[in-house]
Amino acid sequence: MRYLTAGESHGPQLTLIVEGLPSQLPLSKEKVDDQLRRRQKGYGRGRRMQIESDEAQILSGVRFGKTTGAPVALAIENKDWKKWTDIMSVYPDDEKATKRRVSRPRPGHADLNGAIKYNHRDMRDVLERSSARETAARTAAGAVGRQLLEYCGIRVAGHVVRIGSVSTRRLEGWSLEEIVERSEQSPVRCLDSDAEKKMIQHIDEAKAEGDSLGGVVEVIVENVPVGLGSHVHWDRKLDARLAQAIVSINAFKGVEIGIGFEAGERKGSQVHDPILWSEEKGYHRASNRLGGFEGGMTTGEPIVLRGVMKPIPTLYKPLQSVDIDTKEPFAASIERSDNCAVPAACVVAENVVAWEVARSLLETFPADTAEDLLQGVNRRREEARNF
Repeated sequence: MRYLTAGESHGPQLTLIVEGLPSQLPLSKEKVDDQLRRRQKGYGRGRRMQIESDEAQILSGVRFGKTTGAPVALAIENKDWKKWTDIMSVYPDDEKATKRRVSRPRPGHADLNGAIKYNHRDMRDVLERSSARETAARTAAGAVGRQLLEYCGIRVAGHVVRIGSVSTRRLEGWSLEEIVERSEQSPVRCLDSDAEKKMIQHIDEAKAEGDSLGGVVEVIVENVPVGLGSHVHWDRKLDARLAQAIVSINAFKGVEIGIGFEAGERKGSQVHDPILWSEEKGYHRASNRLGGFEGGMTTGEPIVLRGVMKPIPTLYKPLQSVDIDTKEPFAASIERSDNCAVPAACVVAENVVAWEVARSLLETFPADTAEDLLQGVNRRREEARNF
């Protein structure tokens, strides 16, 4: 299973093609739209979210609410496109081509590197595609994968554990349902009400200073069967693929799985998870410090991982840059932006994780139909219990 996205931030639409879904999988447009709406929420978002109201149009591969086995094509309209039709035209026009030209690269963005790589004298050709607007299409892909997981009884949730210098208390004993409910109620997707208030204040202070904030998000996946991923090749380790998926999200710079970097501070007896067996649960772990993975494969415990997002580099108090035409120093260009997108990025992270787990599920249990997939997953669960 794979997907491709196309589209620019101010182009007419984002396009997504998903290939490899089994047939007869219930696929709801409303559930895709729900994830797109969740991505647009969050304290600290900018004016673009007041313009867009993302909704997916399913163009192929689904009939009467179920997949056919053919590629699924989706489109997400950019409502801001009508103001950019001249600037983003696909037709040759030397006069229009000079409008809104970007010659001053913004530190922290792909502008200068991409312009050098692809020989663009107008860096708008870089920033339009490197924009985080593309994460709407990736969220839609994850929403498709998420429905495949739901069909197999696998659930995904996420929440924010840090914004800037404000972090949550480590909260134990929350069910997945409680995490979903509380994070959806919070404007910063935080489970800790005390930390939530401090995060909102922190965002307001940064905005007043023309600055931005990053943070840390956590994603949990429950009821995953044993043995997704593989130990036999480096590129089949699922934890490694999840780490790559998280870091591929705009502005994400690092990943922890389970207790993550804390494992480097502890002794081995305080890191690894003792193996238990009972009639009720079969094989299970006494703890989940390794975040649901051993040897690149799922253990059957919940997948738990965290991603760190750097502050958004578009600042209303811009850093110094250099004009590529004159080579003179200038303050970097300002493009419309959020000053904190961590709550929204949490939703993107949930969905890229959902996609990778769904892809691994189909690799482990190849199936032409959704029912065949479910039978394979349930068979593995039974085998693991009786092994």
